[in-house]
Amino acid sequence: MFKKVLISEDLGSISNGIVSILEALHIDNFQQVQYCDDAYLKIKRAEIDEHPFDLLITDLSYKEDHRQQKYQSGETLIKALKQEYPNLKIIAYSVEDRPQKIRTVMLGCNADAFVCKGRNGLKQLEEAIFKVYNGQTYLSPQVANVLRKSSNTEIDDFDIEIMKLLANGFSQDEISQHFKSKNINPSSLSAIEKRILKLRSSFSAKNATQLISIAKDLGLI
Repeated sequence: MFKKVLISEDLGSISNGIVSILEALHIDNFQQVQYCDDAYLKIKRAEIDEHPFDLLITDLSYKEDHRQQKYQSGETLIKALKQEYPNLKIIAYSVEDRPQKIRTVMLGCNADAFVCKGRNGLKQLEEAIFKVYNGQTYLSPQVANVLRKSSNTEIDDFDIEIMKLLANGFSQDEISQHFKSKNINPSSLSAIEKRILKLRSSFSAKNATQLISIAKDLGLI
């Protein structure tokens, strides 16, 4: 079982629940922080001292306060740590349940598990710890299907990139030119126009502005 665990969570009540699970698993060497930057620094310091953490359990969203943070979310923290310390096991423990966000955390940031906070959250967290320790990934049952191959009705990374560019003020012609410069296909203006029309239809959006608003509300961009 894991020997040294770091908990990154800004709510004491949630942190206490995680501690109860660790203690039940006889994991006595754990530390707690309330900021992502502190989590990063503790993990870095432990690596330098050659007494590394085996596991990080982190929330994704943190309430902003007076303190400026380099890593303002668990998502950015996970991505940075996985790039520097790929052998560190990381479990995201969050109220977030939007499919695209989970895909980003698991596939884009390379987290080892995604556990949804809730009525069965702590029980699922315990299951996740065992799974991750044994070299497996874990998703809470209620979101277990989100990493399966997308169906034709679901949006893909290409769609996400188009909506991000629209949100940043790019015209359809500018998106086409941007894709051509990056060797991203399809990149023709007609292909971009058709994809945006398809997205508007999928989200019942009257125009591109409403499409971007809906995408933001859903956490897609």
